[in-house]
Amino acid sequence: MLNYNRQTIINTVKSLTMQQLDHLHDPSANTIGALILHLGAVDKFYQINTFEGRQEFSDAEKKIWNAAMELGDEGRKQIKGKEVTYYLDMIDEVRQKTLAEFKKKDDKWLLAVDPKWSKERPLNTYWKWFHVCEHESNHRGQMTWLQSRLPESKPSKD
Repeated sequence: MLNYNRQTIINTVKSLTMQQLDHLHDPSANTIGALILHLGAVDKFYQINTFEGRQEFSDAEKKIWNAAMELGDEGRKQIKGKEVTYYLDMIDEVRQKTLAEFKKKDDKWLLAVDPKWSKERPLNTYWKWFHVCEHESNHRGQMTWLQSRLPESKPSKD
């Protein structure tokens, strides 16, 4: 499902121009480019959490991913001026590491409950990666909506 979701996102954004990726629908919105990079940041966070047991980015990782993880004002300020290949390469690099790490794991790891995350209800590694999957689906919908509102977009027949 992670691969399927990712491919639908790539298909949604691969032909966008830098101007389209940087278009800000309103002052509180995120750009499509920022949302793409946000997917990479979330994937990276769940990598370090599930494969390394860390709860936050290192200082070096924060420099790369923090604005994309948090979005908001910092994301609007920092994430712009890049071609679509930049964003797709960034998220592909992260995803390739995720997939390589998955190959080293078994069902016991996948079903392990995280005691730090399970204060209210038990959350296992499977849930965490399911969350990454649904998170990407959610943002794909956002990207599609934003794309349909680009200044040069034609009205939808839906």
